Amino acid sequence: MDINYMDFYSYPARFPGPQLPAGPPRPPGGLPAPNPQQAPTSPPPTFIPAQQTATPFAVDPGAISLCLFRNTFIWLRNGSSFWYFPIFVGPRSVAGFRWNGRFWTIFGVDTRQIVSFTCF
Repeated sequence: MDINYMDFYSYPARFPGPQLPAGPPRPPGGLPAPNPQQAPTSPPPTFIPAQQTATPFAVDPGAISLCLFRNTFIWLRNGSSFWYFPIFVGPRSVAGFRWNGRFWTIFGVDTRQIVSFTCF
């Protein structure tokens, strides 16, 4: 018997064990589906904070998780810096909204690319 992808999702009752509630499809990599309602409703502060001492290694996900749902300024290894509003922190990535100077856009970054950050 050949079971294809659609059979698995068409007949979830055929599989023993707990069933997950139906919901919108999730993006690959385990990141949460973006929810525009979680985006900030106002621009970030107008100033650029002074950069803290840079770290030679990847940013600790536990440290940046303290900035969830807060205006955060991030400096990347490639020299970019910007206001960010994180909504999810994974083992090696952060997802949220990046300020492009006019509005917030969905943006994800690998924590190994972050040199330093500060949140308000």
